[in-house]
Amino acid sequence: MNDEQLNQYRVDGTKVRIVRDALELNDVVGIVVAWDEEQLLIRRPNRRVVKVKRGYDIQLASEPRQWSHE
Repeated sequence: MNDEQLNQYRVDGTKVRIVRDALELNDVVGIVVAWDEEQLLIRRPNRRVVKVKRGYDIQLASEPRQWSHE
């Protein structure tokens, strides 16, 4: 995902889903706060901030979850 899309999500306050593995329980859902070349900062609904690798799949939380184990 490029910086322009991330910035649009941040400005709009769009909820995203970070899919880390096959288990939906391990997803991080929240709003994009900040990012750099390697990591994303996501604010979860409980207001805690989570730092995740930028290499994970980023999806809109409003869409159905998709997992591919490539």
